[in-house]
Amino acid sequence: MRRGFILLLSAIMLVLAFGGNLAVAQDDQVIHTVSPGENLFRISLRYGVSLGELARVNNIANVNLIYVGQQLVIPTGGTTPAPDPDPDPDPDPGDPVPGSYTVVRGDTLSSIARRFGTTVAAIAAANNIVNVNLIFPGQVLTIPGGTGPGPSPGPDPNPGPNPGPLPNTGFELGGHVQSFSFPDQMRGAGMTWVKRQIRYSQGDPASIAQGVIDQARANGFKILLGVVGEPAQIGANRQQYIQDFANFMAGLAALGPDGIEVWNEPNIDREWPAGQISGANYTELLRASYQAIKGVNQNILVISGAPAPTGAEAAFPGRVVNDDNFLRQMRNAGATNFMDCLGVHYNEGILPPTATSGDPRDNSGYYTRYYPAMVSLYSSIFPNRPLCFTELGYLTPEGFGPLPGAFAWAANTTVQEQAEWLAQAATLARNGGRVRLMIVWNVDFTSYGEDPVAGYAIVRPDGSCRACVTLGAAMQ
Repeated sequence: MRRGFILLLSAIMLVLAFGGNLAVAQDDQVIHTVSPGENLFRISLRYGVSLGELARVNNIANVNLIYVGQQLVIPTGGTTPAPDPDPDPDPDPGDPVPGSYTVVRGDTLSSIARRFGTTVAAIAAANNIVNVNLIFPGQVLTIPGGTGPGPSPGPDPNPGPNPGPLPNTGFELGGHVQSFSFPDQMRGAGMTWVKRQIRYSQGDPASIAQGVIDQARANGFKILLGVVGEPAQIGANRQQYIQDFANFMAGLAALGPDGIEVWNEPNIDREWPAGQISGANYTELLRASYQAIKGVNQNILVISGAPAPTGAEAAFPGRVVNDDNFLRQMRNAGATNFMDCLGVHYNEGILPPTATSGDPRDNSGYYTRYYPAMVSLYSSIFPNRPLCFTELGYLTPEGFGPLPGAFAWAANTTVQEQAEWLAQAATLARNGGRVRLMIVWNVDFTSYGEDPVAGYAIVRPDGSCRACVTLGAAMQ
């Protein structure tokens, strides 16, 4: 969601503080900064404006989706803010927008439907819920029809695992770059983040990342460092390597990046030693890394290393662990406590991200073929953590020539489809409430060999970028 108004530094501002909120008056406009526990309805009441007008002025499509720190323009005619009618920073169940309900621990969709005199199917349809068994504390649901809330039915007897609330986050877009050659196109696409990957070898100083951090800052982007290591080194002495890696992470944190992804695809032997691949082993490294990073800088977004989306475990025992199995192993090892966001990779699609079936390849029903199924399954395993797509892309050979055999499945995908599907994915991620960050894979890679990474690039060989246009429109 973009900010509805840009504050001009040269304007004369009057700052009024009310209960921790910030309201800034500029000429005839008032800017309100969203604080924890607030919702759009309560803000509209406070300023004496209609909910619909407040949403319209700020280009808010979903009145149930605002985020802490967001700046809202209060429409002309709004009054000086009154004291907050409910100063409690924690929203009460059922308190938000009329016709909505905030999920609390123990709720299920069926218990909410009974309370409001409606059906599970109606609530799921109104909120674009794919998996009716997947809701989370803090989620705001639109309640269609119904009779108004009745007495709480009490906790569901089978609430499932739910160790804590989902962090309150907005949605942002970025791109994985090979260089910083296309900052204007990236900004035009609505990107505010840039991702660079660095590989750590024992003995390397944290300063190896200083150059990419400086480049990102110079171009006005937040920087996500994807940090991977050496499988052979971790295989030789895992405990010593984890200690050295954590020390390196602390050094990186001191350099001030905005986010760090801890490793890359640790469920395959290309990135983790064969025979030692497990979510529990990876969680040892994630735990040490998270504690080292947060011990230096609490504000850095820590993302777990996204597993490779694969179902090849049976074919390559010891060399591959299916991503769903790997994630469950992580969860059982306590990984929830050592990440701010769950890393996800989706870069094998040949259908729009709205599709839930119809992939023409073998095993067409496998969930990794489809964006909605990925979101649903990953969210069900870690229901109280947002998702961060650290790679999301579509492969097309247009402008390059035939794809190598292993990637021939994408032979008929066009650049126009790539552009449209990326924009659709950004829209789904932005409006779905589960995704914190989407990093487009990729912006400007140029290698087109056995691993045709350039085919995923949104900046094509002729310098054009159709996806920049479609993404820019989606992010508006």
